[in-house]
Amino acid sequence: MPMDRRTVLGSAALMSLAGALPRLARAEGAEGGGKADYTLRIANGLVELAPDHIVSTTLYNGQFPGPLLRFREGQGTVVDIHNDTDTPELVHWHGQMIPSEVDGAAEEGSPFVPAHGMRRISFTPKPSGFRFYHTHVAAGSDLNRGTYTGQAGPVYIEPRSNRGAYDREIFLVLKEFAPVFSRGGDMAMDALVDAPVKALQEMGAAADRAAKEKTKGFEVGYSLFAINGRMLGHGEPLRVKQGERVLFHVLNASASEIRSLALPGHTFRIVALDGNPVPTEAEVPLLWLGTAERVSAVVEMKHPGVWIMGDLADDDRQHGMGIVVEYAGHQGKPQWIKPKPFRWDYSLFGKPNGAVAAPDETIEFTILKHNAALGGFNQWTLSGEAFSMATMKPTYRVHQGRRYRLRFRNASDDIHPLHLHRHSFELVRVGGKPTAGVIKDVVMLGGFAEAEFDFVADNPGPTLFHCHQQLHMDFGFMALFDYV
Repeated sequence: MPMDRRTVLGSAALMSLAGALPRLARAEGAEGGGKADYTLRIANGLVELAPDHIVSTTLYNGQFPGPLLRFREGQGTVVDIHNDTDTPELVHWHGQMIPSEVDGAAEEGSPFVPAHGMRRISFTPKPSGFRFYHTHVAAGSDLNRGTYTGQAGPVYIEPRSNRGAYDREIFLVLKEFAPVFSRGGDMAMDALVDAPVKALQEMGAAADRAAKEKTKGFEVGYSLFAINGRMLGHGEPLRVKQGERVLFHVLNASASEIRSLALPGHTFRIVALDGNPVPTEAEVPLLWLGTAERVSAVVEMKHPGVWIMGDLADDDRQHGMGIVVEYAGHQGKPQWIKPKPFRWDYSLFGKPNGAVAAPDETIEFTILKHNAALGGFNQWTLSGEAFSMATMKPTYRVHQGRRYRLRFRNASDDIHPLHLHRHSFELVRVGGKPTAGVIKDVVMLGGFAEAEFDFVADNPGPTLFHCHQQLHMDFGFMALFDYV
């Protein structure tokens, strides 16, 4: 809920909360006395995006983003999660191969953190690289729940051997605020290299014709945008020196948006996707990130000036989705130069002429949207079935140690960020191109397009698969994999 600064100034208590310094997550005395290594506290609070844009939302440790948690690969950790709100909560450890009971998804059997209660969890962080944590409760029609809130924070799992081809690292968390419902507009389709399939277009058109409700279903839009909790032009700039090699870890913490990021006069050398090193480090002029995707990229600072690093969408950037990059010794108004169009191509980062192992089994999914079928909200089905918490279906049985190929056919015009819990997967075919060696936990599937990825069933327990757009997940776009 947006608040103006005058309202906040009227309350000393609120002002005190707004000005509070970020609180560290590490608990004192964690090494002994039975205390946790880290403490997360879920509570309502304020984020000052800009002096005249203060929002009330749910946060971790009173800040957005939540505190950066640095774990060590293979070294067990204990986390205390306190829930000071009136409703049960879940904390999902996105991208980690950990047991179902601590992964943070109700569909997998993870217990909720009760309202005004606490839960202690322990796990061994893995794999190394850039991960994150976020709420995993269903929001439905409540824009004050789920990933519409400020419950997101970065995780970095230190590898046993550190690749050090950079001078320093910077974490950037991209996020929209002040969500509102609208009757859906069309999603921008210029993000991906894609190969639309005519049969899928025809299937989607047939579903539209068959829909009882002819108007488009609800979508979510936003009026405020920020990087690291500050709108463009507010907060401190990123101060850099000429010749520095800066490793940017970028997280798209949106509930529903595909995001882009460009820095005029600079390129991004991609070194990892979703925290996993890529086989081929390629330079690109800008980044595209689906919901929950992470990109780690080295930028060589060799174009002095004061620049805006921001989203390609003028309206989103002007409403906050950007941050100033300032070279030492340079001052003045930050400059923005829009880059030439560039479509994201996952195959750029794969093994040249690489081959993937043959799967033991292939499972095919067809994604279909039923316009405004659920009280004005779109219903999403996988091969004709919407997920039900009552029946826990659809559920697919997998055998430990086997390699499964998941083949997706998207009969909708939406881009879907597909996410598999508790496992990583290898891209096999995406954007109409074969590839190998690119390991991820989220991948964008283009409108009316196909994609394939493989995962090995090597982490027993119920495992959730879903689209990472909150609206899609809440209204049917989920499935379970269970080990037999």
